[in-house]
Amino acid sequence: MTTWITVCDTCKRDDWDAEKDQMTDGESLAIAVEAAAANSDVKTRRVSCLMGCNHSCNIAIQAEGKLCYTLGKFDATEESAAGIVEYAQMHADSKTGQVPFREWPKAIKGHFITRHPPLPDAE
Repeated sequence: MTTWITVCDTCKRDDWDAEKDQMTDGESLAIAVEAAAANSDVKTRRVSCLMGCNHSCNIAIQAEGKLCYTLGKFDATEESAAGIVEYAQMHADSKTGQVPFREWPKAIKGHFITRHPPLPDAE
């Protein structure tokens, strides 16, 4: 099963300025995450709006049959991107998607917003 990092490319942090910023904070984070994931087993994709505007910049980590997570409040930095990709790789390596707290990269601690159980296999 593939683990996906979904990056909201429309996220704008509170200090975003349309007149001086050439791209949204989400676009900048997406570029950094895509670069960090280039040589990993995880895949990336962009979406326009994860509806977490109060927590921007937002990403989701998902895989079929596993716990899914929404994380936010990121700065669009290489450090954030590296932590996101490192955690996503741990998610991919986990049978359930759950990664013990003590193993979380420092860059993602304090950024978890929601956790969703996997969809059931049957009704």
